[in-house]
Amino acid sequence: MADMKQHKLGRSGIGRMGDAMAESPGAEGENGADARSAEPATASAGRHDAGHEGARNALSSWDLVYAVDIAIACLLTYWIITYALARFVDKPSDFLGGMWAVVATLFVFRDTRVQSLSAGKARLIATCVSFALCLLYLWILPFTPVGMAVLLGLGTVVMTFLGRRDDIVTTGITTTVVMVVAAMSPQNAWHQPLLRLIDTIVGIAVGVTCKWIGSFLFYRSLGTQPR
Repeated sequence: MADMKQHKLGRSGIGRMGDAMAESPGAEGENGADARSAEPATASAGRHDAGHEGARNALSSWDLVYAVDIAIACLLTYWIITYALARFVDKPSDFLGGMWAVVATLFVFRDTRVQSLSAGKARLIATCVSFALCLLYLWILPFTPVGMAVLLGLGTVVMTFLGRRDDIVTTGITTTVVMVVAAMSPQNAWHQPLLRLIDTIVGIAVGVTCKWIGSFLFYRSLGTQPR
């Protein structure tokens, strides 16, 4: 009797599985139709996103003006520094001054005039801290790797104390350049901090001025508020 009951239960279970399989094609068809209908929407969304990406990468008239503006500013900065220093320093220092001033000009070119001015302020503070540390050191001691490392640590502490942690890297880069150039030109090595300070001030001044003039002329020509 027990075998007969198990046999009946097995047949009923198979029957229920068959009913479920008979219903499943319809469900699969509905799911397949939903998947097929979703595919065009997904492809459309992908093309839409690709179109937006292409629009973001397209050059605007302001992008071209910005590129010309920054090129003019860098050329002007390099010319001012190399012409002004040519009579006072040797040729390598002349080239180095032009390069460092152009770097400062590039550093302050930002999207808006306010951001450009803020970048100029940050660069000037970082350079002044490096200038003070390097001048004091080179006035007393010659260049050594250990001395440069000490100045980098002191610069980090000072910038942290001033609440300008984001400018620690700029201070460190300036200090490294000044100290290495002082090692390459040990005669009157203390001149290097002063020269790099002048380069930076000129680069910042030219960069911010050109950025403001470029933005003003461009947006005024469009009849909108300069930014």
